[in-house]
Amino acid sequence: MPTNPDPFEPMQAHMRVHVRAMTGSDEIAGVELFALLRMASNLFENQAVEKGSPYDLSGPRLGLLMRLYGEECEGRQAGLTPTHLSRSDKVSKNTISSHLRGLEAQGLITRQIDAADKRLFRIRLTDTGRQVVQSSAPRHIQRLNQMAAALLPEEQALLNALLRKLIRPLIACSLPQGGLPESDGR
Repeated sequence: MPTNPDPFEPMQAHMRVHVRAMTGSDEIAGVELFALLRMASNLFENQAVEKGSPYDLSGPRLGLLMRLYGEECEGRQAGLTPTHLSRSDKVSKNTISSHLRGLEAQGLITRQIDAADKRLFRIRLTDTGRQVVQSSAPRHIQRLNQMAAALLPEEQALLNALLRKLIRPLIACSLPQGGLPESDGR
């Protein structure tokens, strides 16, 4: 009886060849782990765009809208600054600016100059942006939960714990000397 080949073996073999060429080692555990995490994220992001929707929202853009909506729901109506979004999402200011320009062009957010500090912009949802979140978020969250349902609850808990264990040193390396990042709203 033929067995199903591991679909990831060609990827592993490819990585092994390149890692060996670069380092002289066959050890690819870290490379493979992060490649699989990136692959899962990219596959999900590419499927996250709602077909037929007038808003071509990537996962990161929908995430930004959901973040702004969450802030509103918690009573923080002032809006967030691009710098704050960049820092908290751990992406470059250029990446955040690109996402925000696209969302603004679609009429889903507004950028307003901060009344107290004219150097800052505050990002807020428009009514349309709020409606997009309210209609898209349940489906997005359902898809994430369906993906996680491929694992048993114990496996979900273990994966969650292991990912946190991997992420902690990455966060520690990205923090400024002395601890937590500033939360000045920028």
